[in-house]
Amino acid sequence: MIVHPSPPASSALRQRMIEDMTVRGFTAKTQHDYIRYVKTFAAFLGRSPDRATAEHLRRFQVHQTQTGLQPPGINSAVAALRFFFTVTLDRPDLARRLALVRQPRKLPLVLSLEEVTRLLEAAPGSKYKAALGTAYGAGLRVSEIVSLKVTDIDSTRMLIRIEQGKGREDRHAMLSPHLLELLRAWWREGHRQGLMLPQGWLFPGRNPVTPLSTRQMNRAVHAAAQAAGIQKRVTPHTLRHSFATHLLEQDIDIRVIQVLLGHAKLDTTALYARVATSTIRTVMSPLDRIWLGPQDEARPDG
Repeated sequence: MIVHPSPPASSALRQRMIEDMTVRGFTAKTQHDYIRYVKTFAAFLGRSPDRATAEHLRRFQVHQTQTGLQPPGINSAVAALRFFFTVTLDRPDLARRLALVRQPRKLPLVLSLEEVTRLLEAAPGSKYKAALGTAYGAGLRVSEIVSLKVTDIDSTRMLIRIEQGKGREDRHAMLSPHLLELLRAWWREGHRQGLMLPQGWLFPGRNPVTPLSTRQMNRAVHAAAQAAGIQKRVTPHTLRHSFATHLLEQDIDIRVIQVLLGHAKLDTTALYARVATSTIRTVMSPLDRIWLGPQDEARPDG
C-alpha cells in the first residue's frame, strides 16, 4: 500500500503549531525539530495527525522501539507530540498516552589536571588555547563559547556575560586571572591579524564577521587531545565536565557550581559527585571507625 503522509507542513495545522511555539518563545531549532517529529508521525500514520487515536500513538511508539530508535530520540518525539496534542489540538487525553523511555545516566568523562594541562598546551594556536581554556576555566558550553563577543568579557568585575544560554537565559560565569591572560594573549594576536572587529566576536571564524563554529571547536579539541597523547574521547564538553568535577573536589558548594554551570536543576549538577574521585577518597568508611583487632589464624582451641 502506498502511504501518502499528510503532515502539518501542507496545512493550516502546521501554521497553527508554529504560531503556538512562537508565542511560547521556542527557538527556531526547537520549532524545526518539533515539526519534523510530527511529520514523521504523520508519515507513519498515513493521514493527518489530528485524526490520530490512542492506539495509533501506541503503535507508533512500538514501531520506534522495533526500528532501534534510541531513548533520546523517542523522548524527543514524545515532547514534540505532547505539545502538538496538548497545545495545538487541545487533546491532552492523547498526550498522556505517550510514554517516556528511561535513559541510563552515564558518568561524564573527566580529565585529570595533568591531562587538561597537556591538552591546553597542545591546542593549535592562541585562539583555540583561549577557547578551550574558556571551556575549562569558566565551564561554558561550546555553543556559549562561540557566541561570546569581546564586550562580554568584564575584566573589572572578573565576569563573563553569557547571553541567551541554554534555556534562553542570561547569566554570568567566572573569569579567572589565568583565563583573562589567555584571552588577552589571543586578543593581541587576533588584533594583529585583523580578526578582532569592534563589538565583534571574541572567537571569530575564518571570516571575522562570523563566529567560530562548534564543528571547528570539536576538531580543535580532537587534534589537541591526539597531539597530547590523551587516549580518552575528548570533546569541548569534557572540559566543562572537568571544570565542575575539579571544583567539587576543591570543596566548592554544589549550589555554587550549579549557578556557574547554569543548571536549572540541582540533580543535574549532583551527577558530578559520582566522578569526584578525590572527594570520594577523603570520605572515611564507617568500617574504619571500628577496631576489630588482629585476627589470629589459629583456632581458639587449636
